[in-house]
Amino acid sequence: MSERAGRTSTTGRPSRPPLAAIVAYTVRACVPTHGVLLLLPLAGAVLFGLLSRMSDEATAIAFVRVGGAAMHTLVVPITCLVIGDALLGAEIRSGVFAFTWLSPVRYSTIVIGRWLGGCLIAAVILVPAAAAAAIAAGSPSSVGAAIVAAVGGSAAYLALFLAIGASFKRPVVWSLVLVILVERLLGAALAGVAQLSPGWLAQSVLVGLTGPAGDLQREGVPSGWAAVGRLVLVAIIGLAIATRRLRSLRPASSAD
Repeated sequence: MSERAGRTSTTGRPSRPPLAAIVAYTVRACVPTHGVLLLLPLAGAVLFGLLSRMSDEATAIAFVRVGGAAMHTLVVPITCLVIGDALLGAEIRSGVFAFTWLSPVRYSTIVIGRWLGGCLIAAVILVPAAAAAAIAAGSPSSVGAAIVAAVGGSAAYLALFLAIGASFKRPVVWSLVLVILVERLLGAALAGVAQLSPGWLAQSVLVGLTGPAGDLQREGVPSGWAAVGRLVLVAIIGLAIATRRLRSLRPASSAD
């Protein structure tokens, strides 16, 4: 099964490319059935944006320090954790993923398709949230930087959560370990950890693209577009690990 071809059509019609089919399935399967859940990140982002107004600093700096930090500490990782578990971990636990795993599609195509579908869902949720947070903070000039930071951070998070879902039986627990212990605790103390942390890098994107931020710039961590490049690298590493782990995965049925 190491070499897997795309699915062929038996009806004579042109078959949908495997990657497009996986992306479409991911979007359908991973969107919450209760639409109100999609509004929770937006509500949280607006709340943190409003809290930024309580600072006496310039609006852009206050947004980066309060609203932006909260976005990349709470809103983005929690949203991506929920989406990331639905991308792979939840289906592996239920036994449904066996149907995808046994399909004549390359493992790399499965991983990239699931990741792209998750990125689309995250973008639909987080782009309005990031823009609303900046506007609520009174810093509309930071909207673009906030969107780039949210999209880049979510892409890296989802790649890592895919790797965790393909590697561990309890992906939610290990994802929380990554976010709380590795990122927040070790990342706060060690710049070497923060250099590969989606949360810290996303915050550095916002800091660098917003403008002069004084003490908000963390030494040893790239900022602005350099941080975007580092997020791309983290995403590539996560996708490579997920693909490698998927090759050795033996999904069980829900009865096992």
